[in-house]
Amino acid sequence: MTTATRTRTMLTLADVCEELGVSRSTFYDWRAKRRAPRCIKLPNGDLRIRRSDLDHWLDDREDAA
Repeated sequence: MTTATRTRTMLTLADVCEELGVSRSTFYDWRAKRRAPRCIKLPNGDLRIRRSDLDHWLDDREDAA
């Protein structure tokens, strides 16, 4: 997989919060309660979320609704 393709499949925390319409603090609260999508913590402390993990997480929320 090329770097450009990998970059498109990895979302920043800002991207995810914008897409979900939630604040950064809400996302961190969900994460602390283990209710957020799976995250990858980079060596610099930044978080990334795979597009596929976010989509799967959203699908699970839809079934629960």
